Amino acid sequence: MIRRFIFILFIGLQFGNVHAQTKTPDQLYGQLFIDVQMQNVLKDGKTFVDCIPKRDPAKILEDYMKLKNAKDKFSTLDFVKANFILPDTNTTIVITGNKPVAAHINQLWEALRRKPANKIANSSLLDLPAPYIVPGGRFREIYYWDSYFTMLGLQVSGENETIENMVKNFAYLIKQNGHIPNGNRNYYLSRSQPPYFSLMVELLAQIKGDQVYSTYLPALEKEYAYWMDQSAPTKHVVIMPDGSKLNRYYDQLNTPRQESYKEDVLIGRQAGSKNPEIYRDIRSAAESGWDFSSRWLSDGMHLNTIETTQIVPVDLNCLLYNLELTIQKCYALKHNTEKQKYFESLALKRKISMLKYFWSPQQSWFTDYNIKTKKQSPVLSLAGMYPLYFKLASLKQANLVKNVLQQKFLKPGGLVSTPINTHQQWDAPNGWAPLQWMAINGLGNYGFHELEKHVAVRWINLNTNVYKRTGKLMEKYNVVDLDLKAGGGEYASQDGFGWTNGVLLSLMKKYGYAK
Repeated sequence: MIRRFIFILFIGLQFGNVHAQTKTPDQLYGQLFIDVQMQNVLKDGKTFVDCIPKRDPAKILEDYMKLKNAKDKFSTLDFVKANFILPDTNTTIVITGNKPVAAHINQLWEALRRKPANKIANSSLLDLPAPYIVPGGRFREIYYWDSYFTMLGLQVSGENETIENMVKNFAYLIKQNGHIPNGNRNYYLSRSQPPYFSLMVELLAQIKGDQVYSTYLPALEKEYAYWMDQSAPTKHVVIMPDGSKLNRYYDQLNTPRQESYKEDVLIGRQAGSKNPEIYRDIRSAAESGWDFSSRWLSDGMHLNTIETTQIVPVDLNCLLYNLELTIQKCYALKHNTEKQKYFESLALKRKISMLKYFWSPQQSWFTDYNIKTKKQSPVLSLAGMYPLYFKLASLKQANLVKNVLQQKFLKPGGLVSTPINTHQQWDAPNGWAPLQWMAINGLGNYGFHELEKHVAVRWINLNTNVYKRTGKLMEKYNVVDLDLKAGGGEYASQDGFGWTNGVLLSLMKKYGYAK
């Protein structure tokens, strides 16, 4: 009886209130789901899982199996079009007029804004109570870590109510599901994303005052419990060789992602029996937000060698360090000395462990740690700038990091995610807005203001020049060859784009660029 209760509790943590959530697309459509995804019927695997059925899914599946087996020239595409409302697959946001980039972004907020809607039967979309901003393109829902960087621009635009609404939405997701899912789709419920909620609360507190900390303390603690396995065994905690606790990314499922089903199945076939956890490792890389990167690949190059769950990531642990400090601040404001000291001690223990396992004197960089090899990763990535952003590094370490950043990461358009070109989108030659922000502010924290501004100006110029040429703001950029688009990954580069807009507006304000 006790074991059964624990199992139910675990499932509840993974998928929230299971009775309140619609079945996921694979559960609803069975063989139809497999056929649509494996045959590339809708080109992008995310399209079908975002479709809305026009009638009872069980009846749709029954009719599909009959028609498929009875007709020689049966068209799966025609069947899908007849039985489903397809999402808008036009990824281009058209805003007329040749406007300065800041004015363009202010108009984009309206194009990217979504309002709460009545629950649609058998839709994969999870309800939210308040309006929110989506990234753009194929990303038609709210995304966790994207939203923090989007909020930076919303603050510049005076969209403070929107920021508060989005924080409310994330607190709602934590209350409903025990964590913030990757995005508000039921097929994302088995994982979270980089835990930026504490930074969102800090941002909102800057706008509304310290009472914000008290309001969101329950949500902060519940998210902390999810990452620290205090409610159920999510397996995010890693016991390091010295007995200290750090964290990793760990999706709760070991199946192909529904939104990238065919891509995952093909990689799984390549891996064969060499990695029975291949799908979990792929999903866990999606939880990291870095899907995909040489950071997670055992040979540093090929996706079928992915081993995300064996990696203890430096950026994740920095974010959890900040979460511990934020909860500590909440209790300090409530004058609860006992709990304040408790979370302060947790943060200190994590800091000591991070400096021990992530700092590489040989590479003069903060790297990930591999629990299988019991060695630091040979891959240098911009995740190594997070200890500077959160002021964990010593001044000596920060100086060494600055030198490596200039030598290996600084390119004509800003900072490259890693110096390695694997054809994965979170490697060279690509640069991403959130990583520029973390690195630029990390440099500023240690007084490296000349390099800080230099990186920021390169990124601003790249963004604005591409906008002048194309009228678009992109999800990611090629920072090495400024005449080429960013590439790699399992889908085309998207425009819109939430976090690019947010970081660009905030940097332009800070460095006095004309709007």
